[in-house]
Amino acid sequence: MDIRKIRLDDTELIQPSEDRDEYDKDYARLIQSPAFRRLQGKSQVFGAGSGDYYRTRLTHSIEVSQIAREVSRRLGRMYPFLANKEHPGLMLEPEVVECASLAHDLGHPPFGHKGEEVLHHLLTAEHGIPYEGNAQNFRILMFLEKRAGSESGLNLSAAVLLAVNKYPFSLEEPGRNKGVYGMEWEGIHQLRQLWNMPVGCATLEAQLMDLCDDIAYSTHDIEDGIRAGKIQMNKVFFEDDRLVDEVIQEIINDTGNIGVGWEKADMKALVKRVLVDYQEQWESIYIQCGREASRARREMKARWVSRFANGVGIIDDPSTGWKRITLVRDGAEDTELLRTMEILKKLAWVTMIKDFRVQRLQKRSEIMLQRLWDSFKHYDTGKLIIPPDWLESYERQKGKWTWERLIADYISGMTDSYAEKVYSELFASRIGSIYERD
Repeated sequence: MDIRKIRLDDTELIQPSEDRDEYDKDYARLIQSPAFRRLQGKSQVFGAGSGDYYRTRLTHSIEVSQIAREVSRRLGRMYPFLANKEHPGLMLEPEVVECASLAHDLGHPPFGHKGEEVLHHLLTAEHGIPYEGNAQNFRILMFLEKRAGSESGLNLSAAVLLAVNKYPFSLEEPGRNKGVYGMEWEGIHQLRQLWNMPVGCATLEAQLMDLCDDIAYSTHDIEDGIRAGKIQMNKVFFEDDRLVDEVIQEIINDTGNIGVGWEKADMKALVKRVLVDYQEQWESIYIQCGREASRARREMKARWVSRFANGVGIIDDPSTGWKRITLVRDGAEDTELLRTMEILKKLAWVTMIKDFRVQRLQKRSEIMLQRLWDSFKHYDTGKLIIPPDWLESYERQKGKWTWERLIADYISGMTDSYAEKVYSELFASRIGSIYERD
């Protein structure tokens, strides 16, 4: 028995396919799932529908999967120990990393990170239970999605499920703000025990997926920002002390930044240097591309993706006794390149997410989600306006989930436009016909 390919809910109702590998089945189940299709209508940075050019959660997920698949292949050639298959969690199969990357954002609600923030605040304030995007991935993959013959969502292979699990903790543990809800943690914990995974350690495939997500965010989202004019490619913009100070403040505020040597660096000088170098590189590429901005944006993005992707490596982590995927130079962690990537991520954040127009849209989305929640949260009235299939599912499964969790699941599964549609049906003076299908 290959413990990487087992499924938590194998039943005789699921017809085996002898000519397909298990990971090919996982890939097909993911890309054919409604949850995956809905990513096309969920915000990445700019609101879904802002324009044909800008990325959505769907295009972002596809781009992460492409980077992760290629890096996985390169690492497989670089590190002979991977071929030994000495431990199921110390393997890198490109197909597994690709599937995990496609699935990594399924749990994000409408309106980007603002949606996650609002739902978490509502659930914790009123019911003392969390909402967390990574945990919601597993609600979808292991419970909410439906496929014939399975009561366990998409019933993915163990390798893919654990490759999505970058935070291998139960959210029911005190002090945890990232992880897996208790209901789904039972299955994940069962697989981790079967694999003999060290406590608190993610598989190499999960680590690679996570790092490639950061690579995409620090390169592709900046391309969108340049295209939208939020990032102005001139010296005045990049040398503005206010921009430097805002980037620094975001770095300081991010508690996930520890461990990359900020305390040993002159942060202001480093941020200035990275920003100035970035702008000067743009000028050079812009000229090389015949002063065609569209070509220059794509070339700039490609070079930075290549720089980060080619820097990915595997080192021993003495603090855990496990191995760690990170940016590596000369056999050690490349903290300089990690800090550069973090600066570019914060550049994207302060120029786009913090833009006052984006903040206005986020405020609008906060109001909509709050009012949708208030409309559905009471069972006696909410059951009258929730789609019948959701109500039927709740009645069948109410021993396993609360009404409040159901409503969070329902709202978080909405696309941006569907959330606006439901909001309009409830609060606008007139909207279309009652016979429009959801």
